[in-house]
Amino acid sequence: MPIDRSSLLSLEAYAKARPAIRAQVIPHRRLRTVHLGEHVTLQFEDELTIRYHVQEMLRVEKIFEEEGIRQEIEVYAPLIPDGSNWKATMLLEYEDESERKRELGRLVGIEHRVWVRIAGFAKNFAIADEDLERATAEKTSAVHFLRFELRTGQIEALRSGAALDMGVDHENYEARSEVAAATREALIKDLMD
Repeated sequence: MPIDRSSLLSLEAYAKARPAIRAQVIPHRRLRTVHLGEHVTLQFEDELTIRYHVQEMLRVEKIFEEEGIRQEIEVYAPLIPDGSNWKATMLLEYEDESERKRELGRLVGIEHRVWVRIAGFAKNFAIADEDLERATAEKTSAVHFLRFELRTGQIEALRSGAALDMGVDHENYEARSEVAAATREALIKDLMD
């Protein structure tokens, strides 16, 4: 579902509503977050999280003209799932700057080794960074945008109660996590009937 321009508030209205909107979005985002080991976090996006991000960008950049608003929507709209997939922001998190620099060099290609698996099916590996390349031969980026395409049978299995797990199979970073029931249910809502 794309962002409806009419769902965006003016800068003044957003400034007034921002505390209440943040109070709604923060737990919503937390519910849609999966940690894979200590250093990889997937934040699954939907219309609400992306609309919030657009509102924040408009606020920070003080964009109020229609053309600028349209451009922000166009930039972020591709991050909203379209009913047959999940889209996630992947964060590689290392607090120490020297450790982060070293690990980003060791984790080249990690964005292509992230997967989701519905019980009874093979792993679905991420399609990464479709908007622009974020890695080089020497290092990967700390932020990547991932898409996980699902087939009809997988969606039906999820709706019928199949377990869901996610992970990373990279030579220098391996992790797996069974997705909590509440997160699984939130992600199922992104999928069309």
